[in-house]
Amino acid sequence: MNVDILKALADRTRVSLMRALGRRELCACVLPGLVRKTQPTVSSHLKILHRAGLVGMRKDGAKRLYSLSPLGKKAFAQASTW
Repeated sequence: MNVDILKALADRTRVSLMRALGRRELCACVLPGLVRKTQPTVSSHLKILHRAGLVGMRKDGAKRLYSLSPLGKKAFAQASTW
């Protein structure tokens, strides 16, 4: 794993987001309620996860849908064993 991935996984909120996204693709609009953070905070965390290659994003109309990338699934599985 590279440093960007390790840094991304070093935050509880980002780990919570990855856990939620590991179950299914989710709209960015529901994520703040799941992790009990504000929308700007969640957006900031998603940006970090996306830049590290751990989550993917696609647009569906006005919605942004996020899911774990193949790299994200692998990294999260490995980190879960630590």
